[in-house]
Amino acid sequence: MHEPYRRLAPWLRQRFGTTVRIIPLDSGGTCPNRDGTLGRGGCTFCNPHGSGSGLAARGLGLREQYLRAYERLARRNAPPRAIAYLQSYSATHGPAQHLAAQLAQLRDLPGLVGITVGTRPDTLDADKWAVLRAAPEPVLWLEMGLQSAHDVTLRRIHRGHDAAAFARACNQAHVHGFAVCAHVMAGLPGETMQQWRKTLAFLNDLPITGVKFHNLLIVRGSILEGLWRRGSVALLSRAETIQWIVEGVAALRPDIIIHRLTADPAPGELIAPGFAADKRGLHAAIHLALREQRIHQGCRLPANTQELP
Repeated sequence: MHEPYRRLAPWLRQRFGTTVRIIPLDSGGTCPNRDGTLGRGGCTFCNPHGSGSGLAARGLGLREQYLRAYERLARRNAPPRAIAYLQSYSATHGPAQHLAAQLAQLRDLPGLVGITVGTRPDTLDADKWAVLRAAPEPVLWLEMGLQSAHDVTLRRIHRGHDAAAFARACNQAHVHGFAVCAHVMAGLPGETMQQWRKTLAFLNDLPITGVKFHNLLIVRGSILEGLWRRGSVALLSRAETIQWIVEGVAALRPDIIIHRLTADPAPGELIAPGFAADKRGLHAAIHLALREQRIHQGCRLPANTQELP
């Protein structure tokens, strides 16, 4: 039976001949939308940790973080292959020399087969491209936030850049030989299903290789938390969330790898919706809906683009 969408894990197994784990690393970075470069306070959905673990603030360098995680994996199974994921806000914000020093910490690590880098479209320039090309291991892809292709939404969530900036950065990445995994968010304030489909159509026209779907969450310490508590933000129901993700799969170009179906809140962060804490149950419900509705990736696209390669 064919998979209804193109998943990351099988792609990694095919490329590297074995199971590959992704090890998140807290780079201790910040964001131009928080440190005053563009603004302060960040995107409305983001909390003060920026998806970081806080390990950098506790003095653990990237090398030590990787080795600790790798040793835990190795105790459970045979020594694995792994990808180092530089995250916590944007790893490419700041001087190019800082990025180079961060990447240098990943040289000659056991099991490391590649690096992925969390970034924003407005934190990449010629010097950063040069540093990324000189990384000690291949940069397999850039994790680049879009969230929505609609500028009115991007202004509403204080994103700090427009959709055109994302498109330019994707095209530049392609020219420089880097793959892009785009992050998009279902159920953003004020958006409709039609706008969600248009965001996917926007991505289909760009040279991206991957997508992460995120359902809107209210996380502790975010601007949205205050708005939600005052009743100013409506969240999708569980059934609506499932259908938005199903429609996202149906509308997405079939060669694109879907890295993630739903958001993954860190322990203690989630305020609402409560069902988001049950990731396994939510994924099972999405897969059931895909089967029942006979949805496969790209099935809403013209017939000549519907078959998975």
